[in-house]
Amino acid sequence: MARTFPLHTHVLALALGLVLLVGGLLAFIGQQLAGNMLSAVAEDQSLRINREVRGSLYQLVQPADMALRLLSEDALADAATLEERLRRLPAARAALAGSAALSSLYVGYGDGQFFFVRRLAGEAERARFEAPPQTAYLVQSIDRDAGGALRGRYLFLDAALGVVAQRERTQYPDAFDPRRRDWYRDAPQDGELLVTPPYPFFSDQQVGITLARRAGNGSAVIGADIRLHTLGAVLARQKVTPGARLVLADGDGRIVALDDASLPVAAPDAPDARGVQRLQHLQDLAHPAFRGQGGLIAEARAAPGGTLARKRVVDGEVWLLSATALQMEHVDASFVVMAIPEQELMAGALHQRNVALVITVLVLCIAVPLTWLLARQIARPMRALAAEAEAIRRFNFAPVGAPRSRIREVEVLGETMGGMRQTIRRFLELNTAVAGEPDFDSLLPRLLGETLSATRAQGGVLYLATDGHLAPVATLDGEGHPLPDTASWAATDAEAGEWMHARPPGQIAQAARALDALGPLLGEALAARAVRSAALTDADLVALGLQAQANALGVSQAIAVPLINRQGELVGALLLLLDAPADDDRLAFISALSGLAAVTLEARALIAAQKALFEALIRMIAGAIDAKSEHTGGHCARVPELARLLAQAACEAEQGPYADFKLDDNGWEILRIAAWMHDCGKITTPEYVVDKATKLQTLYDRIHEVRMRFEVLKREAELRCLQDILDGADADARKRLRDEELVALDDDFAFVARCNQGSESMADADVERLHRIASRTWTRTLDDRLGLSHEEAARRQAAPAALLPHPEPLLADRPEHLVPRRTDECFAADNRWGFRMQPPRWRQNLGELHNLGVRYGTLTEEERYLINAHIIQTEIMLRSLPFPRHLAGVPEVAVSHHEKMDGSGYPKGLRAEQMSPLARMMAIADIYEALTARDRPYKRGKTLSEALSIMARMAREGHIDPALFALFLRSGAYLAYAQRFVEPGQIDAVEVDALLDGQETGQPA
Repeated sequence: MARTFPLHTHVLALALGLVLLVGGLLAFIGQQLAGNMLSAVAEDQSLRINREVRGSLYQLVQPADMALRLLSEDALADAATLEERLRRLPAARAALAGSAALSSLYVGYGDGQFFFVRRLAGEAERARFEAPPQTAYLVQSIDRDAGGALRGRYLFLDAALGVVAQRERTQYPDAFDPRRRDWYRDAPQDGELLVTPPYPFFSDQQVGITLARRAGNGSAVIGADIRLHTLGAVLARQKVTPGARLVLADGDGRIVALDDASLPVAAPDAPDARGVQRLQHLQDLAHPAFRGQGGLIAEARAAPGGTLARKRVVDGEVWLLSATALQMEHVDASFVVMAIPEQELMAGALHQRNVALVITVLVLCIAVPLTWLLARQIARPMRALAAEAEAIRRFNFAPVGAPRSRIREVEVLGETMGGMRQTIRRFLELNTAVAGEPDFDSLLPRLLGETLSATRAQGGVLYLATDGHLAPVATLDGEGHPLPDTASWAATDAEAGEWMHARPPGQIAQAARALDALGPLLGEALAARAVRSAALTDADLVALGLQAQANALGVSQAIAVPLINRQGELVGALLLLLDAPADDDRLAFISALSGLAAVTLEARALIAAQKALFEALIRMIAGAIDAKSEHTGGHCARVPELARLLAQAACEAEQGPYADFKLDDNGWEILRIAAWMHDCGKITTPEYVVDKATKLQTLYDRIHEVRMRFEVLKREAELRCLQDILDGADADARKRLRDEELVALDDDFAFVARCNQGSESMADADVERLHRIASRTWTRTLDDRLGLSHEEAARRQAAPAALLPHPEPLLADRPEHLVPRRTDECFAADNRWGFRMQPPRWRQNLGELHNLGVRYGTLTEEERYLINAHIIQTEIMLRSLPFPRHLAGVPEVAVSHHEKMDGSGYPKGLRAEQMSPLARMMAIADIYEALTARDRPYKRGKTLSEALSIMARMAREGHIDPALFALFLRSGAYLAYAQRFVEPGQIDAVEVDALLDGQETGQPA
């Protein structure tokens, strides 16, 4: 099962989760928005820097261009000698003064002469040229001497343009020819401005650009050098973050300016043949952000608008790279490249995020205990409802004072839970009350009364359906009293029993109504098979005969409830009378209740029908046993009555061992069933054994066969007499011998016939005489194996057939008279039944001498066992039945009526302490009925005094319970039974005190 948590924990977790989620989302979104904003800002900054650099570059180029325009028209362009040119120095100085970036102005002439004016702004520059300290300008000149040869000179001028020093540079003309320089060759003929790509200047290796414009004479070209180192300062001022790097590169990716002036722009390699240092490429920079970015400028040149932006991660650090084209007239495209560390760019956003997280944590610190308290407060009613639900689960429906809640759903749930508790409680109380009513006749008003109580109705009528009618079988008001003038409506016990046993009665009650004459309300409910509620109309009251009752109760509304069983059959109906219309809740409850009522009625009817069926089967078996023999008929029916009288006497005893003896309904049912079934095993006992009145009786009385043998002997005596006379013997003497022999045979047969009756005990002399008589023989001339059953023929196979004619004894015990016992009729000493009876060797012994020699009665040992074995079959049969728990004692009571208090009885040899009081009662009832019965073929019924004298002796000898026998006598139960079932001639005076002298001892087990 998944782990669960309390509601307040869920509320707290939800609140915390929402706070964290919202805080996290706000921080994340804020960070993303800030990042996007800063990225946009970075892009704007890139464009702004581009504009700033472009503007700075324009400010560098524009004054120089203006100076070139003026000088191109100045006499300097046409000056042929150095002196002429020096006279135009003020104009050159004015141009240099107009732009700080303008480092030099020069003029290249078509004949190879060159005039170069440089401003020496600092000691470093003066030192580089070894200029005197007061030098402000340097003039580098290549002019022609008087002979026309080119010569080189350096003139050092002060601020007033006065010559401070002059030096000859003889190698200068050979090393430098202006006509071979790009700015000279590429200067447009039309006088347009030429701007060279950035390059290190030959003179000082500073990176800059050259502006050149051809003079009006077409042969001279005026040029100006602009140092671009000032752009580095511009880049440095435009840095977005401390760690950002700004680079100005040309269209080939060569570095023109850096934001850090301390870093060299020129490559560290050796200069080329012209002495020009190569510029570093972007990818040559040591900065990690530019590592491997040689193609960045080419990508930017190809990008729309000449602008490219990307992110790259270097050594775990994210950099934002951008390259923006710098477009300017006359100037080749350059690119401002910017690298910004994202961490620095996002520092503000991250700070805001951290601040938001701190605020979120502070909110959580405040919200957690507050939310916890509020959640527990919210969950308190839910916990109370959970406790109430748990109580309901344990079937504890005691009212629970659940706290009210301001949450509507919780409040509604609490009200619903309370209603559910009340509904279930009422339903279970009704179910318990109805289920606890064992009597069907009492169940009907009980069911109606509990229904009225549960539904708070003012009155009601319970109807049962039968034979197309509804009959009112119970009527009650809200107080549980019968409705006025309805006493005749109640069904009688017999009529209710008829319905209960599903036997259609002629008329259950006088007020029965046909199903089509029940009035609108009840008729509609039955037709729809559903609960209906409506106002009572005159038609309803008249049809149901309830006018007076409705007026007495003051009711105007009614609920009609059809009772339908599980098979969809109508078993009855409820009519509940109300003083106000019923709400939906009550109708729903009544609808559910109707199912319980219908099932209860059906279940009780089924139980009653099963009990009736079981009762009928019991009586059928008992009747079959009694009908098996006309001589024992009624025994199984009389013993239950006798046992009931004795048990009733024991229950009413106020003193003696049975003063505390009581029987509940289950005990009475056990006694009744056991009494009816106590001899059910006799159904397996051979009929001739039950009815055996003579010793030779089997399926017929074999005395007739013996008599025929005597007749044969008598005929043989007559024949022998006649034969002897024919042979010459004295006729008179022979006839006297014959007559004597016939008299002896008649006397012997009369003796055998008396022995066969078994009415007197056999003495040893009688047995010896039987054997002497049996020694007589008669002649058999026919085969005695013809026409036999296969079983008897099989028994005769043990001995060979005799040759005919064959002398046969008059009486004999033959091998074929012995019927072997089946193995399943023998029980081991430890058999599961506990039987202690030892069966004889033979199942039957039909021997004539064996049967006639029985000393007492007519039954042989084998037949006596067959009679007694009925109790074994009774035990086996009853133990095989699935008795319910409350009837589990039936077999013990039924099979113990042949047990004796001293343990000498059968089939188990139980002693007094092992026998229940009911079993002892059964023993007395069985004996008394057997002694007084008048229908036994082997004896006459004894008088009461004779029977009770025998039983008194049995009590003294420990065969029956003496205390129970005394109760049997003193209560008069023996006489009450005799007056109903014993012949008047058998009822005589009984001296109870004499019979009980010294016997009223003992106690029930």
